[in-house]
Amino acid sequence: MIVAFSVAPSGTGRADGSVHDAVAQAVKVVRASGLPHRTSAMFTEIEGEWDEVFEVVKAATEAVQPYGSRVSLVIKADIRPGYEGELDGKLERLERAIDGDDGAQEAPSS
Repeated sequence: MIVAFSVAPSGTGRADGSVHDAVAQAVKVVRASGLPHRTSAMFTEIEGEWDEVFEVVKAATEAVQPYGSRVSLVIKADIRPGYEGELDGKLERLERAIDGDDGAQEAPSS
């Protein structure tokens, strides 16, 4: 499965509203997990089995808790049993489709 999640504290007391210090702690947890992952400006994606992925999400959330009075967690999951390497595989298929080579076979002409 792939889980995309975003975790951030609120009630930090920072005048600029920045949460980068807290998010850095969450990303450190993800990186230390050893699971395939990718972090973008708004989400971190992590791939693995259900229990191991959610263990990391929980630990990342706990790493953010000291930075504010509450924590916001957003999760989206792609659950596809029997598939691995989809963190990159999905993007590779998308790029092939954009380039016009989606791997589909054309119907024979009559």
